[in-house]
This record gives sequence, C-alpha cells and structure tokens, in this order.
Amino acid sequence: MEFRHKSGKNFLIIWLVFLIFFFFVSLVGAVHFAFASPRTQQKYRLASARDIGTAPASFADLVEKLKPAVVNISTTKIVRSEGRGQGAPFGDDFFERFFGGDDFFRKFFNEAPRQYKQRSLGSGFIITRDGYILTNNHVVERADKIRVRLSSGKEYDARVVGKDAKTDLALIKITPAGNLPVVEFGDSDKLRVGDWVIAIGNPFGLEQTITAGIVSAKGRVIGAGPYDNFIQTDASINPGNSGGPLFSLDGKVVGINTAIVAQGHGIGFAIPINMAREILPELKTKGKVTRGWLGVSVQDITEDMAQSLKIKEMEGALVAEVMPGDPADKAGIKTGDVIVEVDGKKIKDTHELLRVVATIPIGKKVDVKVLRDGKAHVVPVVVTERKETMQLAEKGGGTGGYFGMTVGEITPEIAQQLGLSEKRGVVVVRVKSGSPADEAGVRPRDVIVQVNKVKISSIKEYKREMSRKDARDKALLLVKRGKTNLYIALKKG
Repeated sequence: MEFRHKSGKNFLIIWLVFLIFFFFVSLVGAVHFAFASPRTQQKYRLASARDIGTAPASFADLVEKLKPAVVNISTTKIVRSEGRGQGAPFGDDFFERFFGGDDFFRKFFNEAPRQYKQRSLGSGFIITRDGYILTNNHVVERADKIRVRLSSGKEYDARVVGKDAKTDLALIKITPAGNLPVVEFGDSDKLRVGDWVIAIGNPFGLEQTITAGIVSAKGRVIGAGPYDNFIQTDASINPGNSGGPLFSLDGKVVGINTAIVAQGHGIGFAIPINMAREILPELKTKGKVTRGWLGVSVQDITEDMAQSLKIKEMEGALVAEVMPGDPADKAGIKTGDVIVEVDGKKIKDTHELLRVVATIPIGKKVDVKVLRDGKAHVVPVVVTERKETMQLAEKGGGTGGYFGMTVGEITPEIAQQLGLSEKRGVVVVRVKSGSPADEAGVRPRDVIVQVNKVKISSIKEYKREMSRKDARDKALLLVKRGKTNLYIALKKG
C-alpha cells in the first residue's frame, strides 16, 4: 500500500511540473509575439495561413509588392457613322413648312456623316523590364490610340506587338525611361479548386483596385472561343478589370482576368497563364499565332453513342467529317473514328483535342490513337497549319463588289471555327474601309443569312439576291455575329 501511495504521489508531482512548464513556455511565446514588430507579426500570420491553407489575416504586404507591375490601359477608337435614319431635329413637317421639302436640307440633317471618339478602359501587367505588357485582345482591339498609365502615375503611348483573338490575348509595348517592375509567372496547372487568389485591376476606372477570392473551378468552357479553358473565381471582376493579373498567394501570376457573368455575382473567369506562356514567343516575334491542324470535324460522345461505337467510356472526340486532302485524310483517319490520344496526350473531349493539336509545331509527325469498331489503332499524322477563317473562305471561292464587302462560302471547316451548328449563309471575308458596308457596321467573320428578308445558303443565292434591281442601291441584311442575330441596312452614298 505504501508503495502504491508513493507512486501515485510521484505521478501527480511530474504531471504538475509538466503543466507549469507548458504554461511558462506559452506565456513567454505570447509576450514575445505581443512585443514583436507589426511586420514580424504579419509575416507570422501569412506563413501560418499558407501552412494550414486558410486566408491570411491581411493581404497588405503581398499587395504592396505586386501593385507596381499592374497598369491601367485606356484606348481611343474613332467610330464613323452615316447618321442615316436619325431624322430631322424638329421633325419632317419643319422642312415642308419652312423649306418646302428642300432635298438639300433634308439630306443635311438625315444623312450627314458623323464621327466620334469611343473610349474604353482596361488593365494589364508588365512582363519585361523594357516595357512589354500582357493584356486582353478585346481591350486593345481596333484601337486608334493606346495609353498606358503606371502605378507611379507616369503615362506612355503603347503599340500592339501581337494579338490573338482566339485566346483573347494581346502583347503591347511602351518605351519607358528606365527599368520597370515586372510580375513573375506561376504555374496555372498546379492551381487547385479552393486555392486563394488575388485580382488587381482598374474596374470602372478605379485604379489599383484589389479583390480576393478562391478558385471556384478549372477548365471552364464558356463559349468565348475554340480554346476555352478558363479558371473560374469568385474574386470580384468588373468592367475595366479585363487584362489584369490574377495572383496566387505566393505572388505569382496564374491567370489573366477576362470575363464575367453579367447576371451573376461572384462569377469571373481568367485565362490560365500557362496558355499565355505558350503563345507569347510567337506574339512577340510574329505578331500572331500559328496553330496545328488535323483536318477533322469532331463532336463529343454521348452515352448512346458510346454504346453504338462499342467503347466503354465517354471520352475522346468523335470524327464527324474528314476534310479531303488534309492531314487526317492523308493518314487514313475515317469518319466514325474516336480520337483518344494525340502525341502521347489523352483526349477527353473536343475542346481538349483542339487545344492539344493547336500547340503542336507545324510539320511535326505525331501518333494519333483512334478507336475504330472498338479496337485501338495508332495512325501517324503530319500536322499542318490551321488556316484562319478568312483564308479558308477565300480559298473556297469568294465573291466581292457588293457595297464594298467580299464574302465566301461556308465550308464544314469554317462552320466549326465559327461555332455554327449549320452551314447556312455566307461569311464576310473582307470589308473595304470607307465603303457602305464598313459605314453600316459590317465586320469580317459576320455570317449573312438573309438578304432583303430572303434566306440564303450559298454564294449563288447571295449573288442572285444582291443582283436584283431593288438591292442595287440599298439592302437589308440579317447577320449572325457570334451568338447574336442583327439587321444591318446598307445604302450606297
């Protein structure tokens, strides 16, 4: 009994000593932290936040480091309008009473050409110390003047070095007096859903605005282009943020803020920085991007299709059409084949096929793995350059002369590039500057589906309608532009 009593007493003493020691160490740590400098406390909080994956107490130190490399971009575009259909300022009766319906005055008020400046704002970020800046293509597209404002307040004129509408990226250049602060590229492939991100930009012209959020999703396809692969974030993105950087918590750029859902709240999209990294060399040296082409029209696989094609999974891209004379045709790929791998990279769907093939160097021979009747076949294919829609239309036999615009036939390849579900109408290839079509707002890539309310599906039908007597001086076109239909009235001067 005495031995047990002593053992219990010793245990209590040891336990009490341990508690006193733990309390003393905690007290010393708390006092040390309380009297530490604010910067030391902030570093401790940031490090702790990164370690446990939660939001830091403040982004201030990180933002202070990143802001100097983010710029404000303002553009000016000269817009010309015929002014037709605006009407007289006092009504038509005014002419009848005071000028007897004089055609000169009626023409002056109703048809006088006008011109005005259209201004817009965007963001960008400096990627080289000598003044190369990355932004969105839609920020600088068709701009007559580009002005860049640094965080220091200094302003410079900028020129477009290269741009790519399909990924909505543009590279511009300023000539600074000295070296500039630059951003550091991260790896967008390593981003995980739930990671914290920071957006810096100039929404509504409010310079150097900071917002924070998380990565909500990756690989989003929103219909912006054939290579959609957006990062979705709930970091607030607004008009004027376009082209600005999306940073990870290690201070590296992981995306380029590009689009929002107008009807939603907290739904923004950024282009992965790895996509920009791939095309930057060509933008800088060539001013444009060349992409690989197989020569197939493809579609995603449904569950019913998978059963009919005798394949186990709904992965890959189903070949719906093979373009005659193109690489896939020469290699022996057939309609009904399912492309599941290209150059060692697995293909999940049609969008991934487009992205993978686009990055393959022109002239490279790659192995394309297809499933045919449930069996795998490997086909060597030599990749060629993907021609732009306008080049393809001209190659297919374009026609011009009507109101200063040239149109072309819509081939299966062009339909795929434009995202058309059916090959109806003709595509506008070129618009002559200052022509009636230009003044009315017709653009290259517009698809004309009606002429004077008559549906057309080919160049032959287009010529027939445009050659009619009532279409010689004026015509009403129904045009498909992206996902929108609009009427455009043409009139010769």
